[in-house]
Amino acid sequence: MASRFNLIVVLSLCLSLCLFPTPTASLQQNYYANICPNVENIVRDAVKKKFNQTFVTVPATIRLFFHDCFVQGCDASVIIASTASNTAEKDNPDNLSLAGDGFDTVIKAKAAVDTVPSCTNKVSCADILAMATRDVIALSGGPSFAVELGRLDGLVSTAASVNGKLPQPTFNLNQLNALFAANGLSQADMIALSAAHTVGFSHCSKFANRIYNFSTQNPVDPTLNKTYATQLQGICPQNVDPRIAINMDPNTPQIFDNMYFKNLKQHMGLFTSDEVLFTDPRSKPTVDAWASSSTNFQKAFVTAITKMGRVGVKTGSNGNIRRDCAVFN
Repeated sequence: MASRFNLIVVLSLCLSLCLFPTPTASLQQNYYANICPNVENIVRDAVKKKFNQTFVTVPATIRLFFHDCFVQGCDASVIIASTASNTAEKDNPDNLSLAGDGFDTVIKAKAAVDTVPSCTNKVSCADILAMATRDVIALSGGPSFAVELGRLDGLVSTAASVNGKLPQPTFNLNQLNALFAANGLSQADMIALSAAHTVGFSHCSKFANRIYNFSTQNPVDPTLNKTYATQLQGICPQNVDPRIAINMDPNTPQIFDNMYFKNLKQHMGLFTSDEVLFTDPRSKPTVDAWASSSTNFQKAFVTAITKMGRVGVKTGSNGNIRRDCAVFN
């Protein structure tokens, strides 16, 4: 009887391991404590230096992290440069508007880390991007938080892999929720992460359809604040250079705050995908709540970006630590 019981236990354990395998590695705070103890200060100093050179460092780095995690997971594959034989992620049309300052921030922070002999080739570009994102948020007035580390850099980067993985400015709530859910993120996470637009910028071509819509009798999107629409038309007249960029938050564009939600309540969301968060009754209560409470928004944002940082993390033979963030080893 005892041997039969033991056999059942063993079979149950085997079945459990087969169906629910234990992860080969997991992210954790202070991951580099015994590897490169001062890495977070090194990265923070490099990011602060870049921040002092240009504020674009903030939105560029945040957006780079988002675009990286949503495609093949948080593995720095978006930083890889294209070659004659491979068109990399960064050259997909959806990534062409990524500002160079985001890439430069990671590359300079990596160089600073590798200057320390005990840290050379010990810290992944993926982790440096995660740390840099946390640091630019804090530098622009957002929350400070502990970042989970332990990612490896990805081994693949193709432009085709980006298709269908990133939210579009015309998305409705169902489309937004579906895309974020595919990455293990809830509607609340999606709304919190969308608020990164409080320090972002956009090219005129991305929202021209809302201020010059010639397919209807009303050329301006009726859900857009009329005064704001007139301001946008002044900045982005017809046939303007589509590369011209404007602040997405017209009120506090250089402060990471909850103004994004206050703007939405005034129908001053730049994209349709912004505006829908307030006009759709399923998401409106969250917008109202976070417009009223900066503290609650910041807590939700930290939760959301921490969860996003766990998406598709590479471990074991699925990744490595690149010597050059833009080139595979």
